[in-house]
Amino acid sequence: QVQLVESGGEMVQAGGSLRLSCAASRRTFGVYAMGWFRQAPGKEREFVAAIRWSGDVTYYADSVKGRFTISGDNAKNTLYLQMNNLKPEDTAVYYCAAANRRFYSGSSYYRESQYANWGQGTQVTVSS
Repeated sequence: QVQLVESGGEMVQAGGSLRLSCAASRRTFGVYAMGWFRQAPGKEREFVAAIRWSGDVTYYADSVKGRFTISGDNAKNTLYLQMNNLKPEDTAVYYCAAANRRFYSGSSYYRESQYANWGQGTQVTVSS
């Protein structure tokens, strides 16, 4: 199993930017996809973005499309989420996740159950 540690969360004003990082404890060889999910207070955890670890396919929730960018650095075993034009509704704990089984459909990227490894989360708070 790969252990994941998120960082970069903090409080920021609306319209600001943050970059979240997710460091893997070992080489990401064998990782098929990685994703970001978030959970706001009183709400269920939801999909934010995902990337096939080969780097050629990305997926985004409609609510973040055009504002967030997911990327990965295989050499550093690190996943990133660049978040621009942040809104108060982006306030949540952000989790990164890794899947080491191949996905056979695009819909798999959106489902929590497809990811076997999870980080502890990092808090993002956007003030209005």
